Amino acid sequence: MSTEAGIGVMGTKLGMMSYFETDGIVVPVTVVGFREGNIVTQFKTSATDDYDVVQVGLQCVEEFETGQKLAVEEIFKECDLVDVSGTTIGKGFQGGIKRHNFKRGQISHGSKSHRALGSIGAGTTPGRVYKGKKMPGRMGGSKRKIRKLKIVKIDSELRVVMIKGVVPGKPGNLLRITPAKIVGNNIPKN
Repeated sequence: MSTEAGIGVMGTKLGMMSYFETDGIVVPVTVVGFREGNIVTQFKTSATDDYDVVQVGLQCVEEFETGQKLAVEEIFKECDLVDVSGTTIGKGFQGGIKRHNFKRGQISHGSKSHRALGSIGAGTTPGRVYKGKKMPGRMGGSKRKIRKLKIVKIDSELRVVMIKGVVPGKPGNLLRITPAKIVGNNIPKN
């Protein structure tokens, strides 16, 4: 396992399941599928850049040739740690209680603000609401990266990888899987 960021792959989240390890422990895994085992990092089209190109992320250019297909088994092996990036599930417009974990207001004793935010700023002196104030709004649909997840199993026949834990997004979402960036005190002992 390298401490440098290396070559990565793009896959599709297929769903979650339970996986039984050899010692009988049940672990939740996310199943990620790969159609062609590609490592595409960027598309450029003639409409935007006046030429068509697919950019491929490589660590060392001499080791690879143009048009070479890379299998997931060549890049990762079981028990490797990976970083997984994806888009979270969109929840739509949500209030402060669900979006920012605010407390509810009083329900009884004549209160009329059960789920209201409360005060959102001071009075005349600033005369405005400060930037970054936590308020209701659209929740989810943002890019997230989950770091240091373990690859439990690689199935080359089905072209899937089982990753221990939860990754962002719903089934069908595109995921980017790269070797874990491990620095400082985060380096595992084994």
